[in-house]
Amino acid sequence: MVQTPFLRDEKTVSFGEKLAASEQFMVLFREGMDLVSRAASYLDGDGREEAKLLPRPAAVAYAVESMRLTTRLMQVASWLLLQRAVNEGELSRAEAAAEKRRIRLSEQGIVSRTEVLARLPPRLRDLIGISLRLQARIIHLDLLIYKARDAGGKESLPPSPVETQIEQLRAALAAPRVASPTI
Repeated sequence: MVQTPFLRDEKTVSFGEKLAASEQFMVLFREGMDLVSRAASYLDGDGREEAKLLPRPAAVAYAVESMRLTTRLMQVASWLLLQRAVNEGELSRAEAAAEKRRIRLSEQGIVSRTEVLARLPPRLRDLIGISLRLQARIIHLDLLIYKARDAGGKESLPPSPVETQIEQLRAALAAPRVASPTI
């Protein structure tokens, strides 16, 4: 079988891996770790005092949403630290993929009703919103890096439409010719 230069091979560049090893990743890393620090500081300080002043339904929502915020940020921080370890050569991409299975990186939305959420302190609502956006960015990057690989670590992207058409043409040209009927 003749290889054409525009078909994918083992030298395909993964956009996700390139991005994870770039300066943009370090910006994302610093942003994520800064958010973890700001949230911890708020929840251990002003947030604790603000929660004491809330009516019962809002206090329950505060407890639920702050726990979800903490869980979300710990997942994000774990993922960011894992990717930094790959970038610094401490782990291979395959080792990181194995370790990543311990991190439950999944979308965690807000569970409180809108009217109850509106009664929460503004800083908590801001932290929740920022963490949700950061989480979405990281899930997207995670999909770019890890979901595009098969179990053997090779690219498992869907075939391109052009590649599919070329294979169909090859199959058609390789088929035995049938004589066309004469009229």
